[in-house]
Amino acid sequence: MKAHPREVLLGARSAPLLPVCDHYSGVEARMRKSLQLQAELQQAFGTCVMDVTLDCEDGAPVGGEAEHAALVAELARTAPPGARVAVRVHAVDHPAFASDVAQIVAQAGQRLCHVMVPKVESVDDVAQAVAAIDAAGGADLPLHVLIESPRAVHHAFEIAAHPRVQSLSFGLMDFVSAHGGAVPAQAMTSTGQFTHPLVVRAKLEVASAAHAWGKVPSHGVVTEIADRAALREAARRAAREFGYTRMWSIHPDQVLPIVEAFAPDAAEVEQAQSVLEAALRADWGPVNVGGVLHDRASYRYWWQVIERAHRTGRPLGSTMKALLDA
Repeated sequence: MKAHPREVLLGARSAPLLPVCDHYSGVEARMRKSLQLQAELQQAFGTCVMDVTLDCEDGAPVGGEAEHAALVAELARTAPPGARVAVRVHAVDHPAFASDVAQIVAQAGQRLCHVMVPKVESVDDVAQAVAAIDAAGGADLPLHVLIESPRAVHHAFEIAAHPRVQSLSFGLMDFVSAHGGAVPAQAMTSTGQFTHPLVVRAKLEVASAAHAWGKVPSHGVVTEIADRAALREAARRAAREFGYTRMWSIHPDQVLPIVEAFAPDAAEVEQAQSVLEAALRADWGPVNVGGVLHDRASYRYWWQVIERAHRTGRPLGSTMKALLDA
């Protein structure tokens, strides 16, 4: 039997294979609709293309944090079988953090795919979150963390190295606000966030830290929810220029453009299949495909294209399907 790519193509840290879109909602009706949308898209694409993160941080009204956490716990606990549902709790220094974790993880931890912790400043914050989540019965739950300040960016590599951290997200608005007016509001727009030097530097640091430790870098939001062209361009740049493999959505209309932007194009998928089929025939030795030499260093890249195609519902040939199912 031919050796599988996962056995042969070693030598680089391999990030978890997460859906390319992370969809946030915090209002009850929208949270319910988000779970419904996830199920509909999974049926349409043949794979889960979006996580649903139920939001306690920005979704909970001030003074109503406990009631909102109870609602989120119930929605997560009763989510459809197979749903990928997560929760964003309050930051570790917020008065509601402990009760968020105690209530939601204790009641619905077995249904959660991860816990998002915002405003993580250092690995000590990660350790505090892990301790609380474990105490509530969530010892197997991965953490996704939000990098939202200059200090957090400085510690991004240490944060990414923590074994419970699965993904790092960049929090644009809080990052800009953390500069006391020194970074203009234009840097929070769909175009400005790709040109302001401090924001660009921070995005690259977060992506680099994630890749260094085999974690998933998740790009933040585009707030111009009515401007689909702006979203598509931002998602394209995040995926093609800044090294992100996942992106947040905050409106249902943003989900499909994000999936499209993070999917490999048809020509790339075809090339990946041609190269890997030739590699299989050569038992993973070097091959010449179309006048270009390929070996295990490039095979690793083309296999990642196949995995990304699968996660975004792109059609694949029988050979690649068999490898993915193996």
